[in-house]
Amino acid sequence: MNRLTAILCGLMLGLACQRDKAREQVPEQVPEQRPTAELPATSRPTIVFLGTSITAGLGLDLPQAYPALVQRRLDSLSLPYQVINAGISGETSAGALQRIDWLLRQKPAILVIETGANDGLRGQEPAATKANIQGIIDRVHAVSPKTRMVLAGMRTLPNMGGRYLAEFVRIYPDLARANNLPFIPFILEGVGGVDSLNQADGIHPTPAGQRIVADNVWRVLGPLVTRR
Repeated sequence: MNRLTAILCGLMLGLACQRDKAREQVPEQVPEQRPTAELPATSRPTIVFLGTSITAGLGLDLPQAYPALVQRRLDSLSLPYQVINAGISGETSAGALQRIDWLLRQKPAILVIETGANDGLRGQEPAATKANIQGIIDRVHAVSPKTRMVLAGMRTLPNMGGRYLAEFVRIYPDLARANNLPFIPFILEGVGGVDSLNQADGIHPTPAGQRIVADNVWRVLGPLVTRR
């Protein structure tokens, strides 16, 4: 058993003891600087990052989270986009679906979807996670059809069993293919399981880890915003 698997297994045991208390939210500490009741007003086209604690930058200052690093890259290239970090720690795909209409009020130019990690930690049926993410995609088409979407892939625990693991991993490429979406195969590629790139909990990226995550995202997002 490698270090990442051991850490995640321990987290699973803790979550199992608390499921009756929190069915929708994984009990994580939620940082103070997170999306509030109002989206920031801007005349620039927006890129909204819908996500979990990975996007929210749990344990870090907000400017260290990968959406802020993407904003810096956009600014350095004089690209006129405003990034909105809509990450919420502990959120499930069901929670993301519940708030998607609120996030679409501003009709973002691009929506990056990072959700499902907490579903996997809970052992939620992959079919339900897939349906929730498809529901998000469908709402974007219905409410803000000009919004382009990028889907970020996620992985889950091997100790859930081979069948569960295979079904969970297939959620993301299947949805990307079915909906013709630009796809980030694994948002934590190069970061997951690397001690020096994760905080003391072994799960959430350090500032250096967030920089790698930003690179993973930019490889797919960059061509969308730089295309002439």
